Amino acid sequence: MIQDIAPSRLINHFENKKPSAESVMMCFRENGLLASYDGEKRALVFPRMRDFQQSVSAVFLFTIDREDYFLAFGHADAIHGYSYYGIREIRELKYDRNVGIFAAYSAYHLWKWYTANRYCGACGAKTAHDAAERAVLCPSCGTKVYPRINPAVIIGVTNGDQLLLTKYKTGFSHNALVAGFTEFGETLEETVAREVMEEVGLRVKHIRYYKSQPWGIAADILAGFFCQVDGDDTIRMDSGELKYAEWVRREDIILQPNNFSLTNEMMKLFKENKVKQFYLQEEMPC
Repeated sequence: MIQDIAPSRLINHFENKKPSAESVMMCFRENGLLASYDGEKRALVFPRMRDFQQSVSAVFLFTIDREDYFLAFGHADAIHGYSYYGIREIRELKYDRNVGIFAAYSAYHLWKWYTANRYCGACGAKTAHDAAERAVLCPSCGTKVYPRINPAVIIGVTNGDQLLLTKYKTGFSHNALVAGFTEFGETLEETVAREVMEEVGLRVKHIRYYKSQPWGIAADILAGFFCQVDGDDTIRMDSGELKYAEWVRREDIILQPNNFSLTNEMMKLFKENKVKQFYLQEEMPC
């Protein structure tokens, strides 16, 4: 999955420090990231502080392989050898390792959060970056805001040797699973049952947690679950959200073209008949 960057390691501990000439600089505008693609090494390359002709305002993001990554603010000009790549376009490139794309999505997550919190939601005053931790602070009323992380579920609904596959009505065009955001006041297991009912009109049982994944493109933390259809398996698809929802036999499952997503790993697990070990013996209450 996208976060599998071993032997590299993400260190997300915040430090209040300035970039050096060799620091990696992450520059965004709208949905674009300043980068270059090395086709020979199949890797994303990002500019460094020394590549800029003028000083830029920056905040520390994280460290990977002892290299510090910073978010540059207010810079929109292209730099020689680099251009702006769409954040979804980055996903379609080929990689030998996931370090570059994981760094890009993680930085994007924080860029969207910093951009959305330039002003205080409580009093409207301009915020400042906290010097002690990853937060923005309102100097007027003292409100402190931390990075937003949206809990969501990915759901592998099984029916014997069939898996429920979907395709979104807009956006990502490859096979997917039922998915959705957790609402206030509900557990993740309740989210599973509600989303399946809302999207495809099915009841489920034997809900079992599989694995989680950070997904910076949507500021999510994804929790994957497998479950079994309970009773009637007739699909009643929500056509406002989905354009496709069908039971597909494991041998007929077409996987996504890359290995970045939890969704694809779960589809692959079912295709290879390795899901049974994750089911509970008894149904978890919803």
